[in-house]
Amino acid sequence: MDKFTNMETFVRVAEFGSISGAADHMEIAKSAVSRRLKEIENYLNVQLFHRTTRSMHLTDTGKAYYAYCLRILEDVREAEQATSQAHCVLRGSLKVAMPSTFGVMHMSAAINDFLLEHPHIEFDLDFNDRQVDLIQEGYDLAIRIADLPDSTLLARRIAPIKHVICASPSYLEKHGTPTCLNELSTHQCLSYSLSKDTQHWRIQTAEGVQKKVKINTVVKASSGEYLLSAAISGLGITHLPTFAVSEAIQRGELVRILDGCGSNALNAYAVYPQTRHLSRRVRRFIDFLADRFAGTPYWDEV
Repeated sequence: MDKFTNMETFVRVAEFGSISGAADHMEIAKSAVSRRLKEIENYLNVQLFHRTTRSMHLTDTGKAYYAYCLRILEDVREAEQATSQAHCVLRGSLKVAMPSTFGVMHMSAAINDFLLEHPHIEFDLDFNDRQVDLIQEGYDLAIRIADLPDSTLLARRIAPIKHVICASPSYLEKHGTPTCLNELSTHQCLSYSLSKDTQHWRIQTAEGVQKKVKINTVVKASSGEYLLSAAISGLGITHLPTFAVSEAIQRGELVRILDGCGSNALNAYAVYPQTRHLSRRVRRFIDFLADRFAGTPYWDEV
């Protein structure tokens, strides 16, 4: 049994979720993929996949084995690169997930600059606000904006994230400016639909007190870009990160209201699975992002 070949085949099946997808990617017969999987499971005496007629999903044992295989295969690639003449050149692919608004507005420029420095890197980018399963879906890392709970993932802080309450001058002229948090229940509010509760905002007052504030949601959307556009158009009051609204506030398209009220200070993190060590390209990319967003970003000064 060729353990390395079988490990790579197993990883491809896990990433594509099917034998046919892995076979197409590896340009080999489906029967060869099936044979290699059977060899692994027989050798280990475990079941690595839950199989249905339409899909394959890793068992808990399979998830753990997948993480080990990734590390081993990465070690082999690192060893090959380290002994080649081009070992100083970063090569290979980086599969990265990130929130849509933060990704488009700030990560995209950072990634472009990283590519200019390292043109042999290939990026596979997912701009999406869903929380991906890094191991199951084969991501090298993800950018997450959160107060991170305990998990099996490791994380490195990239930048502080704050929220502000704001609306357009036209909305405030027509509907008036709320003078306290309780008045938000009588205004038109624009909410992020992926929040656990779209009928309340969790807001930190100027005194540092956490409050759950009832709001009158007239529009909810999963896109921060849309909520920004809707607020600028005068459709209501919104509660968005400063990285999304800072430029609109500076241009006078939005006005910050209820000064001092915002949110718990969150952070943007680069998160990645626990491994013995990060691959050189992942480590360099995370270092690059940490340097890029070092200190207090300009949008934090709104």
